[in-house]
Amino acid sequence: MTVTNGWDRAKEFDVDKNGFALKEFSSAFDHAKKWEDTELVREKFYPEVVEFLKRELGAKRVLVFDHTIRTKGNVNKPLTDEKATSQRAPVRLVHCDYTAESGPVRVKQLLPEEADDLLSRRTAFINVWKPINKVEEMPLAMCNVDSAPPDDFFKLYLRYRDRTGENYVMRHSDKHDWIYFPDMTPEQSILLKTYDSDKSKAQFVGHTAFEDPTSKPDAPFRESCEIRTICFF
Repeated sequence: MTVTNGWDRAKEFDVDKNGFALKEFSSAFDHAKKWEDTELVREKFYPEVVEFLKRELGAKRVLVFDHTIRTKGNVNKPLTDEKATSQRAPVRLVHCDYTAESGPVRVKQLLPEEADDLLSRRTAFINVWKPINKVEEMPLAMCNVDSAPPDDFFKLYLRYRDRTGENYVMRHSDKHDWIYFPDMTPEQSILLKTYDSDKSKAQFVGHTAFEDPTSKPDAPFRESCEIRTICFF
């Protein structure tokens, strides 16, 4: 499939229209070794993400519920290993983290006492994808929601020890508009919409890591952090 360099259109992409957006996101936390400390990420970086999304999206409340550090050292960790969720390799499968059914279920799992009230208003799952080093190989690609009708998505079930997860994968179409941003730096981030209760907006964005044929053979392995959040409006 063709993946297009999106830098010349970067300012046009909107998370509610296209399912993703490129944003500047400098952080006081940007230091490679800090990302290895899971508790430090939760204590110091999560609050920055909350304020960032409130500012960018106008969310009234943001819950950061987990994160994943993707590095070469984690290449063999299984996708459904609960103990490995914060340390994994890049995923080379077009997917969206939630479905129309599993999004609300996840809210009920994470916030059982508040779920009914929260789900009565607009709810959106937003991932914040942020490079730890300059992205010179295995970049992230997004399928413009404008080019991907609902019929192009179908469900994939993930069996964990204590629950069954449900997300979307996508069938191929020549009509899909795939975008990536080569050479991203740690001062930048991509917002990914993985669920939205408002059907008038982009709801599910297919995304994947991919092997960029223009990458140099000796390019450093891509390292990134993906923060998963729920935004309530």
